Amino acid sequence: MTEPTLAAPIDDQRPRGFSRYQALLIALLALTQFTIILDFIIMSPLGAILMPALGITAGQFGVAVSAYAFSAGLSGILAAGFADRFDRKRLLLFFYVGFTLGTLLCAVAPNYHVLLIGRIVTGLFGGVIGAVVLAIITDLFSLQMRGRVMGIIQTAFAASQVLGIPAGLFLANHWSWHVCFIAIVVLSIVTIAIIAFAMEPVDAHLKLKQDRNPFRHLVATVSEPRYTLAFAVTTLLATGGYMLMPFSSAYTVHNLGIDITHLPTIYLVSGLFSIVTGPLVGRASDTFGKYPTFVFGCAMTVLMVLIYTHLGHVSLATAILVNVLMFVGIFSRMIPSQALMSAIPEPGQRGSFSAVSASLQQLSGGLGSVLASAIIAQGADGALLHFDRIGYVVVTTTIVTLVMMYFVQKAVAERTGKRVV
Repeated sequence: MTEPTLAAPIDDQRPRGFSRYQALLIALLALTQFTIILDFIIMSPLGAILMPALGITAGQFGVAVSAYAFSAGLSGILAAGFADRFDRKRLLLFFYVGFTLGTLLCAVAPNYHVLLIGRIVTGLFGGVIGAVVLAIITDLFSLQMRGRVMGIIQTAFAASQVLGIPAGLFLANHWSWHVCFIAIVVLSIVTIAIIAFAMEPVDAHLKLKQDRNPFRHLVATVSEPRYTLAFAVTTLLATGGYMLMPFSSAYTVHNLGIDITHLPTIYLVSGLFSIVTGPLVGRASDTFGKYPTFVFGCAMTVLMVLIYTHLGHVSLATAILVNVLMFVGIFSRMIPSQALMSAIPEPGQRGSFSAVSASLQQLSGGLGSVLASAIIAQGADGALLHFDRIGYVVVTTTIVTLVMMYFVQKAVAERTGKRVV
């Protein structure tokens, strides 16, 4: 089967609209990502509740956050050799069921150690789902459409802020933090049922000639010179990005002087803006080019991270504004970079490429969390010390990835016959 069967050919036609099934598929994948992302990022706003509830330090909390990332990174490597050997729908269902069981373990955890085990199990399965989703998108949508698709899929991140995090904090404040994970389990079960009955098989890649040995398939993917730079960019993007996230709620409460009861408001407003921003960024990356949009995102990220990490006590309105603008920068890097790098792998290696990328993202993200835990300290009043140093690390990695991504887009542009992608 030829490549055009797997995805529409790369050409200069104007982006067209989505078919009814494509729209349904995008919505379903976005719902899947919503539960996965919510399960991960809910740990950040729950930090201010979990640490005193379980009697743990900021360092232990950082370990709990990074445990998910490290286990997800390990599972990505283990799954990479098999990622192109199965129907992607079945692969998605398998890992999604495992993720749901891991989240259930977190929901019933009576202490820190059981919670830690739950995060490890959740990461082992949940960490691969993003790679499967990316492979499905790459198989079924042309490069000219992927910016918009990624933009819509990434609204799952914003929706988790608008709907998930405020609801989770409400449940945690009025009942227990356990209830947050129970709600995710219920939603995940519903999503599994929809995938099973509404999604068509994604198995055209199985008709391509492939190395039947999973280990050799993994080695062939990892050792492919064209993929090396993309893997390096993924690593640096995640290392910097994950350093701020785990301690954002504690920083907002103790350093910015925002009352913990106002945390849901910050996440709600930031998420609402992100829901609008995501599709706009996706459309901009398809219209003006993935790399120019990425450059804008990097510039915005550098500026806002420097401002954010040097704030003192501020008003609620200021905290919201800074968070909104910072998320504009994050989305303007995340969406075009994913769309651009999806054009790199060959059709028969899309699953393994995405799995290795996801693994590197999770491992480097876990490393970022650990490094952040080592850099910061907590004062007697609960304030986080040396948080500005984390900002400098994030700015440095952002600038380096800006340069590296130029060469990534140059390689894709040469393959597609364009000047800028």
